[in-house]
Amino acid sequence: MTGAPRDQLAALVGRGVRWPAIPGQDDAALRPAAVLVLLGVLDDSPARHPSAAVPADLDVLLVARSDELTHHPGQVAFPGGRLDPEDDGPVAAALREAREETGLDPSGVEVLGTLAPLPLPVSRHLVTPVLAWWATPSTVGVVDHRESTDVFRAPVADLVDPALRGVVASRRPPTFRTPAFEVSGRVVWGFTAIVLDTLLDALGWAEEWDRGRVLARP
Repeated sequence: MTGAPRDQLAALVGRGVRWPAIPGQDDAALRPAAVLVLLGVLDDSPARHPSAAVPADLDVLLVARSDELTHHPGQVAFPGGRLDPEDDGPVAAALREAREETGLDPSGVEVLGTLAPLPLPVSRHLVTPVLAWWATPSTVGVVDHRESTDVFRAPVADLVDPALRGVVASRRPPTFRTPAFEVSGRVVWGFTAIVLDTLLDALGWAEEWDRGRVLARP
């Protein structure tokens, strides 16, 4: 796939993606939620892994969740959460949650569109990924330490690195393996890794990696 990353992401919204099946509860019983999948040239620390498809300065915004949370404690995630009654749909919810969690300025975010929702059965949510380009990056950081322990920018080319990829087994039945990434000394797995893995494949950015390599679950 050719073109600038922002244009490739916009084209992906137009095509849509097909998510892998996630074992669990019927979508009809799940509550609506949204996450902000925010990419852009976010800092001056380039990726270590050379990629022919991904610029070295392209990053994605992630948060490390607090160990004290009831659902997904300690996991790395996209900013986001449940839709509130006052939210005007998933885009508004994703931007609100990202502002509350990271302090980002939504005025610098160009929303490219939404992708099909996918279930997160363990917390009983149906999550809509909101794909966006950080046209004018703003300062971000942990806003509430009860919810997050870190806010950081992961180089996308390093996510592509086969040496940093593997799989992790889910904790709860029905047991299944999700893709996983080693990022900044952490293991990204579960829902967030499924989204990243699917996007990298759909964009034509992924490289061949060992799907039998099992990473230690955090």
